This record gives sequence, structure tokens and C-alpha cells, in this order.
Amino acid sequence: MRKNYKLNHVLLFIIIGAMFLGTLGCGKQEEKNDTAQNTAKEVSQKVDESKFDVIKLPSLANPLGVDSIAVAEELGFFREQKIKIERIGIVPWAQLIPSLTSGKLDFAGGHVNRVIAAVAAGAKVRAVAANTLSTKEKPHMSFIVKEESSIKSPTDLFGKKVAIMAFGGCNEYTPYEYLKKNGVSEPKGKFEIVVVPAGKEEETLRKGSVEAAGTHDDPANLLGRGGVRILFTDYDIWGDVGGQAPYFAAEDFIKENPDLVKRFVTVIGKVNKWINENQQKAIELSAKRYKVDPSKVRVNYYVSDAVIKEETVQLWIDILNGYKELKREVLAREIYTNEFNPNFKK
Repeated sequence: MRKNYKLNHVLLFIIIGAMFLGTLGCGKQEEKNDTAQNTAKEVSQKVDESKFDVIKLPSLANPLGVDSIAVAEELGFFREQKIKIERIGIVPWAQLIPSLTSGKLDFAGGHVNRVIAAVAAGAKVRAVAANTLSTKEKPHMSFIVKEESSIKSPTDLFGKKVAIMAFGGCNEYTPYEYLKKNGVSEPKGKFEIVVVPAGKEEETLRKGSVEAAGTHDDPANLLGRGGVRILFTDYDIWGDVGGQAPYFAAEDFIKENPDLVKRFVTVIGKVNKWINENQQKAIELSAKRYKVDPSKVRVNYYVSDAVIKEETVQLWIDILNGYKELKREVLAREIYTNEFNPNFKK
């Protein structure tokens, strides 16, 4: 009886052991199956990408600014909307509107005054999604002088040379409006404008070729390099209303691709919110894409829902009209639309 008892125990252990090993085998098999399924999904996703809608955008001109489109790509936001991004190369400011209306580009980004001037001149384009947001900490534009400069008040700019990247738009009219806000009724001609390549404004100032410079760099970066101080920013003039730079597209493209426009705008709203909440991560993702030092990359704040504010559009219509820069009267509703934005509440 005792021998049988021991034998039965041995058999029982063998059976349990076999069952345990079998279970482990099943676990490994399940892991293999999961891996295979994941691989299949990845392959399937790659195949599906060939059916994604392609959106043509200009390449980033300055890799030291966070590229929100690249961030959205890295996070898979465009994949979620079945969109692939194709970069066609750097497009000069003057060629953005023609590139849109000719079909070379599908969307472009720029200050809202560019859209207003283009529409007034007859271009059939429309802003569809708000992008950057001007804040006190991170304004759209900062005008700087050397630390030891005698320029301390608006009228101290009279007769001085001011470096900007281009005539027109925020570059030229921000300093005019700064003077106007401080009691100078006719600011044009009160200082000399010196146009320099984009990104060279600060360098031109430091070399002594001009007495002031307008730049789109982060004030913290400017001050961190030492030797300069902030004279004023666009935020000092208009608060968060004046510095909006939306994405815009040709009206024909919008009419022919309403669903695609809606999906693109959806991504912009999502990535804008994500960047606001994860600024350092956004810097790292963009720096990784462009292989640059993250410590040198600037990040903006963005309009979290990508909804365009009419007051921003109207502000710049009034400014441009005030300087007789528009070829005809335009209405705000001709410049932008929020109808493709799922965050917009009528």
C-alpha cells in the first residue's frame, strides 16, 4: 500500500509538471502569436499608408524653431487621420500664395496679415486653422537694442536704423504701431528700415550696423546670450490678439477636399494642445527630427483648439487699411473660416 501511495504521488507530480510546462509552452506560443499579430498590424499599417491622402507643405526654413507638423508626425497624429506629409522644399514668403493657388502647395503658414493682403489683391485663399499664439513670455516678435543703447523710449527710435526680415506685415507694422500707441500719429518714416535675411537681425544689431532689430526669437534666448535688452514686443502692443499666424489654403483646394481639410485642422488643434502641455518634449522631438541641439531650439505657445479669432483678423485689417496697404476693402469673413474645426462652437 505504501509503495502504491508513493507511486501515485510520483505520477501526480509528473502530470502536474507536464501541465505546468504545457502552460508555459502555451504562454510562449501566445507571445509568439501576439508578436506575429503586431508585426502583421505594422505591415498592414504600412500598406495602408499607400492609401493615405498626401498633403504638400513647405519645408521648415529654420530648424531652431519647433516644427509642430514634425511633432504631429512623430506622435502619429497624422497617421490617425490617414494623412501623409510631403515636404516640397523651402518656399520664400513671396511665393507662398502663388504656390497655393497653383497647387504646388496644399497648406502654408504665416502671419494673418499676409492672408489679408493676398485676399485684397485678388488671391483666392482662406485661413483655416490658428497656429501660434503670442504671450507675454513668448511673443510673436521682439524688438531689441544693445544693452548699453541710449534707446529707451519710443521716440528714441527716431532717425535710427532698424533691422527686419522684410517689408510689410508684422515685421514693418509692429514698430509703427508701437510708436502710434505711444502718441506718434504718423510713424512711417520716423526710422530707417534695413532689410536683412531672416535670422540675421540679431547678428546685424550686434555688429553695430543698426541700432535696433526685430526678431522672432524667444526673448529668453535673446537675453540669455547677453548684451541686448528687449525694447518692446508685439504683446506689449496688442496682448495675445496681434501675433496669430494661421494655416491657410487655396479656396479651390478647400472646396474640392473638405474632409481632408477637416482632418488636417483636427491634427493642428490636437498637436497645438499637446505642445502647450509638453513643451520640452516638443523641443526634443523637433530637435531629433532636424538633428540640432535641443538647447538652441525655440518653442512657441499655440492656440490650443486651433480656432481663429475674428478680433485678430479684424485688428490686422484695420492696421493695413490705416496704412493704405490694401487694394480694396475686405471683410473678416473673406479671410478665414472655422467651419472645418471640430473644436469650433457656433
